[in-house]
Amino acid sequence: MQLNCIAQVAFRVALMGGAMTTSGMSSCSQNAIQQVEQVEETVDDQAKEMALRNLERSIALVDITIEKQFDPQTFEMRRFYNPFTQVKSGERASVWMYTAGIEAVNAIIGGLKKAQQAGDNTLYEQHYTRYVQLLNKLYEEADYYLGSFELVSYTQTKSWSVYAVDRVNQKGQANVSGILNVYDDQMWLIRELLESHHLTGNAAYLEKAEYLTEYVLDGWDTTLDDQGIENGGIPWGPGYTTKHACSNGPLITPLVWLHELYKDKSDQVERRYIDAADRETRRTEMVKKADYYLDYAKKTYGWQKSHLLNSNGVYSDMMGGCVPNCDIQYETIGGVRYRSNTPLRDAVGEAFTYNSGTMISGGADLYRATGEESYARDVRALSQASFSQFASLGRDVPQYHSFGTDGFKNWFNGILLRGYQESTNLNEQNAAYLQAFQRNLDYGFERFNQNGYLPTNLLTGWAGERDGQGVEGMFMFTYAAQYALLGQHHLSATD
Repeated sequence: MQLNCIAQVAFRVALMGGAMTTSGMSSCSQNAIQQVEQVEETVDDQAKEMALRNLERSIALVDITIEKQFDPQTFEMRRFYNPFTQVKSGERASVWMYTAGIEAVNAIIGGLKKAQQAGDNTLYEQHYTRYVQLLNKLYEEADYYLGSFELVSYTQTKSWSVYAVDRVNQKGQANVSGILNVYDDQMWLIRELLESHHLTGNAAYLEKAEYLTEYVLDGWDTTLDDQGIENGGIPWGPGYTTKHACSNGPLITPLVWLHELYKDKSDQVERRYIDAADRETRRTEMVKKADYYLDYAKKTYGWQKSHLLNSNGVYSDMMGGCVPNCDIQYETIGGVRYRSNTPLRDAVGEAFTYNSGTMISGGADLYRATGEESYARDVRALSQASFSQFASLGRDVPQYHSFGTDGFKNWFNGILLRGYQESTNLNEQNAAYLQAFQRNLDYGFERFNQNGYLPTNLLTGWAGERDGQGVEGMFMFTYAAQYALLGQHHLSATD
C-alpha cells in the first residue's frame, strides 16, 4: 500500500514510540514532521481552549448558585431556585445536596491547578484563593448537619459524631439517631474531604475523613455464615438492614486513596472482627493502615460485584428480600449486646447510573493500587455496558445522547461521568462517552441559560419548571462539577 508523506512520518513516529527526529529522513519527511507538529500543536491549543471555557462555565454555575441559594452568614442552602420568578424554595437542602457543592468546588480547584500547570495562570490567579476559602467555609458550615449518638454495631457499642440527613439551627445538635443518618452521606463527604486534603494539604480534612471512614466501616457486616465467611456489605444506614450499592460502592475509591497515603508508612489502626472458630466472639488486632484500607476496598468491591451486578452488566440498587423481615436483629454474647445479621435474599431496585459510576472509579483505583488485570477488565466491561444501558441516542435531540433526568438522576449521571473521566487510561471509548456529556452541557448552556441557571433536562429545556419551583441547586453543582472534570480531561489531553 502506498502511503503519502505525512502518513509515512506518522507511521515511523509510531514505530519510534512518539519520538521525532529529522536524522536520515528525506526532505519530504522533514516537511511532513513540521506539518504533524503543527497539527499536534493546534489540537493541544484547542483542547486547552475548551478546558478553560469549561472551567469558566463551571465557576459561573457555582457562583450563581451560592449567590441565589445560600444564606451569606450561615451558608444555609435552599433546595430549589426559579430563575424566572427569582424565588428560592423554603425547603432546606439535605447534607447530600450540600455536599454536591463541595464536590463542585473541589473539581474546580483541581481544574485551576491543572490549568496553571498547563501554563495558563489567569484563571488560577483570579479564582484559586477564593475557592479554597469557599471550600473552608462549606466545611465549617456543614457542622449544622452534625450530631452525636450511641450505636450498637456488629462488634461494639460506641458514641459517634456524624452528619445527619437534615440541617438544624445550631451546630453539632442535629438528630442523627436511627434512620436520620445514612452511611452513603458520610461516604460522599469522605471522598470530598480526601480530595480537599489532596488539593490543599489541609491535615484537618484527612483527620475528619479517617474518622468518618472508621464510622462507616463499623457498619460493615462482620457476622459469619455457616462456612465461617463474612456476610459482608454495609447497610444503607445504622437504622436500616437492606444493603445498597450506594452505601458500598462510594467507599471503594476513598479506601484506595487512604491506602496510597499510608503505603510507605508504619501507622496502625484497630481492626475489629468475629472469631471464625466459634462465629460469635468479638476480637480486635492492630494492623497497618495501608493494608487495612486496601483490604476493605477489595472486600467492598467484591461484595458489590458478587451481589449486585445484574444480567445487563450494570449494578442493581440494593440487596433486599429481608428474612424474616427487615427489622434490625441483635444477639447477646458474653452479656454484651451486638447487632446480628439480617439475611437478604434478592438484588432488587432500578439500576442507577451512579451505582455503576462508583464501581468504575473504584475498579480503576484498585487496578492502580494492585496491578490486578481483573479490575481493568471490569472497568472496560462496565464502562461499555453502562453507556449502552443509560445513554439513548436521539431520544430528545437528533445526534445527542439522552440520559435519565427524573428524580435525582442528574446528579447520579455526574458520578458516571466521573467514573469515565477517572478511567480513560483503561478504556479508550471513554473519551467518546465524555464527549456526549460535553455536548449536552454545551447544548443546555447555550440554549436554555436563564440568568445563569440551567434546566433539569439540558436537551429539552425548562418546561414545567418555569412555573414551578425551578431547578435543584444540587443539579447546578453537578453541572459545574461535570464542566470542571471535563476541563481536567481536556487539559490531560495536552500533557
